Amino acid sequence: MPSFALQGFVEDAISGTSNIAWAVCVRDSQGRELACVDHAAAMKIASVGKLLLLIEVARQCDVGDLAGTELLFRDPALAVADSGIWQHLRTDRLPVHDLCMLTASVSDNVAANILLKRIGFQRLDDLRAALGLTSTALLDYVRQERGPDDVPTLSTGSAVELSSLMTRIARNSLISQAVSEQLRTWLTTGVDLSMVASAFNFDPLAHVGSDRGYSIYNKTGTDTGIRADVGTVCRNRNSLSYAVIANWEAPEPDLRDTVLVTMNTIGKRLREFV
Repeated sequence: MPSFALQGFVEDAISGTSNIAWAVCVRDSQGRELACVDHAAAMKIASVGKLLLLIEVARQCDVGDLAGTELLFRDPALAVADSGIWQHLRTDRLPVHDLCMLTASVSDNVAANILLKRIGFQRLDDLRAALGLTSTALLDYVRQERGPDDVPTLSTGSAVELSSLMTRIARNSLISQAVSEQLRTWLTTGVDLSMVASAFNFDPLAHVGSDRGYSIYNKTGTDTGIRADVGTVCRNRNSLSYAVIANWEAPEPDLRDTVLVTMNTIGKRLREFV
């Protein structure tokens, strides 16, 4: 059952933002829902969909189908700007593990595209089926522009599924303990703390360890009309896993400030609650 205190707070936080579609799900360390708002809705989640790619790579490395040391080459046909640093580096090849670190840490678009080319969409479809995901999917490569023949959005997902994935990672039960531990290692380096995680005032470039008793790992997604943050915050033996997603129509006035303030407000409540 949802916690009345947390449920009411989340509802109050998003009230008055009628031009924004919200999907929220917060779970305790046992996976029980503490707060939920439209948590089953299929939302646009931008780069949060890269989480599925990281899960599949970690799974393949765990069972020996893929080596973290395998070198992958940068393909000019999959070049894309925006988030990431590989586009600014001189090296044209990097090992799988480093590409995963870039994808998790700075949501590197080029690294994600090269990993996706190596893994393939069929493996991601098989993963989704095995995990019981119906709304959450990585649908395409990251593209500089999306034409009429392209998939209209990079990825979709629901707060209920994404928060469940984060809970399973926290409990070492997402596929295996080794896979869960590897995902935490990658995700803990994430530098985007602009959304829910902004409430903890961590150093975005150095927060792998505990800071004032708190630790966090997350994956975010950002695009026009999209802000999404899924993660787990821990304090002592307590943890909360969350998915907070906001979608709005691009022709609307720029609603980023409203969205980010609301996400920060939710994050502050999670900080108190944990």
